[in-house]
This record gives sequence, C-alpha cells and structure tokens, in this order.
Amino acid sequence: MRNRYPGTCTSCGTSVEAEAGVVLKQDGRWRTYCAEHEPRPTPPPRADHLGWHTGVLAGFDCETSSRDPREAFLVSAAMVDSSGTARTWLVDPGDRRIPDDAIAVHGITNERARAEGMPAVKALEEIADAVCTHLLAQRGLVIFNAPFDLRVLAGELKRHDLTPLTDRLGGAAPAPIIDPLVIDRGADPYRRGPRNLSAMCEFYGVDLHDAHTASGDASACLALAREIGARRPEIAALDLPVLHQRQVEWAAAFARDRQEWLDKRRPGHGTVVDGTWPYTHTD
Repeated sequence: MRNRYPGTCTSCGTSVEAEAGVVLKQDGRWRTYCAEHEPRPTPPPRADHLGWHTGVLAGFDCETSSRDPREAFLVSAAMVDSSGTARTWLVDPGDRRIPDDAIAVHGITNERARAEGMPAVKALEEIADAVCTHLLAQRGLVIFNAPFDLRVLAGELKRHDLTPLTDRLGGAAPAPIIDPLVIDRGADPYRRGPRNLSAMCEFYGVDLHDAHTASGDASACLALAREIGARRPEIAALDLPVLHQRQVEWAAAFARDRQEWLDKRRPGHGTVVDGTWPYTHTD
C-alpha cells in the first residue's frame, strides 16, 4: 500500500516522500520502497505436505446475465471435481434476454441458449442437487468469490419457486466452501495488485484456459485452491470446518477494513461493504 509517511527506500537508500512509494510488511516489519524499487511479490514455494488441498474437492462456477447478483440469472454452470470429471449446464433463458454486455463476456448468445439450453427449472434442480450432494458429503466446494455465485443460484431457486439451498442442506448455510479469493486476502492481506481470477492464477502459476466459460473458470478455481494449499502449509493444515470458519472471519475483516478506507477517503460515498460469507441472500 502507499506510504502515508516519508521514509527511506530499503533498496536504494533514497528519501521517499509521503504517498510517493509503498510500504510492505516483510519479516514482521514495515519497509518503505521507492516506486522504482518496489519488490515484485512472489508466492511461497510449493511443498509436498498433505492437507485439504490433496483430498476430494470440486470447483463450481456459473456464468450469468449481470454483475449484480440481485438481478442476475444463470446462463451456464459447471462443476469439476479433482479427478477431472465435469458436469456442465446451459440454461434456456425462456422469455428473459441475456444482455449484450454479458454476451461480450461469456460469449453465450440468446439464440444459442434457447436452442441448446436446458429448461431453467430442470437445470436449476440439477445444479442445486449437485452442489448440495457434494456439500452434504462434507467435501470442499471451491468457488471464487463464493457469495456472488451462491446468491445468484439462491435467487434463481426463489424465482422459480424451488427448494432453497438451506432447506436442501438441512437448514444450514452452504459449507464447507473454499474461496481462493478470501483465503488469499486472509493469508496475504497487504499484497498490492488485482485479485481477480486471472490475476491470481498468474500470481500462483496456474493455467487459466477458456476464461469466462463456466467449465474453464471452475477448473482454474479448483487448481488455484489446490495450489494455494500446496504453497501455504499453515492453511493446508486446517481441517475443512475450521478453514470455513476462518474464511468467515477473513471476509468480515476485509469488509471492515474496506469500509473504513472508503469512509475516510471518500466521505459520502454511500457504499456499504457486505462482509457476509459465503452466503449473502437477503432479498
């Protein structure tokens, strides 16, 4: 993050004026760097320890009609497990229309979805059943930015008067969820740079093929979670219920910090940062 106070560059010894460089936490100490010598972050080395990342997992992703989970409907979805087995769904939007800006992201046109897609009720039942069957077996389900996908799925079930996720799970919220975004923020909160799926795959050395397709993103998300576990033994050592709870705490802490930053830097912004994880459905 930007240096709020002047200091001396750790690398070259030059003076760094406030807001002209960065401060990084290294070995328990805050160090100042000028813009020219800011270190490029690198992930921890891989190791061969066991943990949740070596067990049976599945990645889940959905492509939608909107970036707003309150309005979005499912266009496609995929679940890919750690053996490589994949299930995919293409959903017929019926009388709904996939907007052009969403088509530009995932490439699924209204014509294709209507011609090749499964009726929405049938697709949603299958998707919800697949998700809940996996979770009821206490196997980790990897979802990048899980509140978005889960909220969209929950909203779709409600629109079509289908059984909610919590009812399918015996009254419990979806768990155990593994969210690489939340884990990475919790493990390395001060790293600068974007943390979207593409950027994080690049940082951790994970290949991302067929980006913005449900199957491509689900596969990459699964590989990313396993890579994080292989590179962060202290996190890999947590059992899934404990890891799930840690993510609840990390997501809440990130939201608090983000809210404080916005309130201080942009008074009157009107944004409320929701730190509820992994299930945010209040409509």
